[in-house]
Amino acid sequence: MELKNKVVIITGGSSGIGEATAILFAKEGANVVISYKVNKSGAEKVVSQIEKFGAKVFMRQADLTIEKEAEELVKFTLEKLNRVDILVNNAGGYIEGDEWDGTADIWTKSLEQNLVSVMNVSKYAIKEFQKQQSGVIISVASRHSISGQFDSLSYAAAKAGVVNITQAYSKLLFPYGRANSISPGPVNCGYWLTAPLDELEETSAKMPDKKLLEPQTVANSISFLVLNDKINGQNIILDGGKSLI
Repeated sequence: MELKNKVVIITGGSSGIGEATAILFAKEGANVVISYKVNKSGAEKVVSQIEKFGAKVFMRQADLTIEKEAEELVKFTLEKLNRVDILVNNAGGYIEGDEWDGTADIWTKSLEQNLVSVMNVSKYAIKEFQKQQSGVIISVASRHSISGQFDSLSYAAAKAGVVNITQAYSKLLFPYGRANSISPGPVNCGYWLTAPLDELEETSAKMPDKKLLEPQTVANSISFLVLNDKINGQNIILDGGKSLI
């Protein structure tokens, strides 16, 4: 699939992986809609950067844990750009206190933010893919999706769920569409930008090259999965081989 003139929705597109992916796709000729929950200024900066490439770009505020707002995001894209070709489910994040003995309220919020949001947007994107008989979903999971984590219990469970529903979507969209997930190790954005120095150093030391991943590295891998039409229903671990050690 070539990206020129394709229409891409990128959730959580105001910073980090979402920002890098939106800019990369625009450089490759795609038209982009980014969603953000609270970081309006970040979304505006991303829009400003993309406009320099001559691509069409729009931003939309949405709390994707709310199904109606996820539906409206897809409708907004159709109104502005007439179709949806690619969905990148990137929105999500760790919630403080998500421990094995955390509260049910924290677990619920974490599951909604990291799994339900993906299901909500995918549901309405897939309806368009079925009409078009084409479409690709790439969902950002986590290296924690392949191992239980007592210190980020529901986050890891939610990301494992993202991998599982991605496989279900790949079956639903076959043979005309595809769905894959990518599970990065720690990325130099979001939580890690403000993490305690000792925690950052400890985590970096455990990576094969002693460095966190950069958002651009993840964006490049997302682009690869979109463009390679022989990869379907897969979860790609992007952690430099750390999960094998």
